[in-house]
Amino acid sequence: MSRKDNSARTYGQTPYSPQLETLMLAEFANEPLTDFTVPADRQAMGAALERARGEFGRAWPLAIGGERVTTGAWIESFDPCQPDRVVGRVAAADRGHAEHALNAAWQAFADWSRWTPAARAGVLLRAAALLRRQKHDFSATLVYEAAKTWVEADADTAEAIDFLEFYAREALRLAETQPLTPVAGEHNELVYLPLGVGVVIPPWNFPLAIALGMTAAVLVGGNCVVLKPASLTPVIAARFVDLLEAAGLPPGVLTFLPGSGAEIGDFLVEHPRTRFIAFTGSRAVGTRLYERAARVQPGQRWLKRVVAELGGKDAIVVDETADLDAAAEGIVASAYGFQGQKCSAASRAIVLGAVYADVVQRVAERTEALRLGPAEDPATQVAAVIDGGQYRTVLDYLDVGRREGRLVLGGEPAREPDGSAGWYIQPTIIADVPEDARIAHEEIFGPVLSVLRATDFAHALRVANNTEYGLTGGVYARDRRRLEQARAEFAVGNLYFNRKITGALVGAQPFGGFNLSGTDSKAGGRDYLQLFLQAKVTVERF
Repeated sequence: MSRKDNSARTYGQTPYSPQLETLMLAEFANEPLTDFTVPADRQAMGAALERARGEFGRAWPLAIGGERVTTGAWIESFDPCQPDRVVGRVAAADRGHAEHALNAAWQAFADWSRWTPAARAGVLLRAAALLRRQKHDFSATLVYEAAKTWVEADADTAEAIDFLEFYAREALRLAETQPLTPVAGEHNELVYLPLGVGVVIPPWNFPLAIALGMTAAVLVGGNCVVLKPASLTPVIAARFVDLLEAAGLPPGVLTFLPGSGAEIGDFLVEHPRTRFIAFTGSRAVGTRLYERAARVQPGQRWLKRVVAELGGKDAIVVDETADLDAAAEGIVASAYGFQGQKCSAASRAIVLGAVYADVVQRVAERTEALRLGPAEDPATQVAAVIDGGQYRTVLDYLDVGRREGRLVLGGEPAREPDGSAGWYIQPTIIADVPEDARIAHEEIFGPVLSVLRATDFAHALRVANNTEYGLTGGVYARDRRRLEQARAEFAVGNLYFNRKITGALVGAQPFGGFNLSGTDSKAGGRDYLQLFLQAKVTVERF
């Protein structure tokens, strides 16, 4: 199915105006993906890539209090598939800019927090309509800045649209009269109020969907945001800040504040006027942030709320009753989509002994057939990892993996036939990995799959749970008893049976994990907005 501009469905038959107290909306539905076999869509994406190339090197200033600010210092964003190519650059903020940003955001909060939920939701709905019309342009930026293939970039953009649409509807739902137990002679009321001004720190791997989703959830509740985008992917963040402003977001409600973690990250997290922090990223950074946010600073009047979505060491279990072709396809799709740079990626396959060799062979055949190349090529299935630092980290883990297991496939850097130097690494399979191996426990965040042998299904579940994380997991089996055992015992926030373990859908599959995978939030779920709200109860006796 080809994705069309269906923005009219966003508002049903009711045009939006700021005076409306309610919006008549169709039931939420996920944005369909683009079918690039359709010539018109393929041509449209090609044209968007050409437009994106025409803007290479563009400079983006800070946005503070409705003003554009240049600083004299810049963060450059490079194409991972061609690292000498500058996609764009953004102004780099210092602590003075961060202090100014918090002050300006609190000033804007006084007005924004008084907007009706319908008016705030209307901004998100208009942003969704604008993004839907510009979807290929945003996807093209993702192709060049994040090395996302056409399919991966399109899915990122579709998810961003979903977050806007879903959270707008959630804001309206939470604004309705909340059910309370009646008490004779009293009127009781519960309302949800915004927290204030917070900091949103998104990751580089979903620099549109997650970054925009986190920001939209915070904003629609009446809060103001200081957005510190990932330094590796700041251009796409600059674009969606412009998008939200074009949709009617008032000046100062959203601050665009790129900068290094050392210069402004810790400063914002520890600042006494920061009310909350929404973070998605690595375990190491997230736990450090969590610790720093817990300290009450002089003049601070609240305990800061931290919503942290961290990493995973995700596993797919395959037993002898499974459809082995489906299992192999699901493992490959989960392990190597976006070069394995997803917190939900399958970095472990745990296979029962009776089918172990067969599954390894089937996975290897499919992995070897993957097309490696630049993300801008529509035929590419695996592109470059994000930058030189990640490239070296993955190669270091490959050295460890050769010592800990048996290299089946890959394990080397890769170069394009034309000799271009990008951060390419061959999709890699390491089999016969021991349960206590480093590559079976540490998050690699690259195109590397470890395969472990299980003696029986109970053993497979113990191996799957033998990690400090608990994000995603999967089981391929036809035995209903085993699926129900996994349902009860597999300790992950998102568990998938007989399908790949990446690609959670907003609304249908709220996403977030257990243990050190985060603070148990569920992005794209019905309780996510409440993380950025506080409930007030008023009781009147009559």
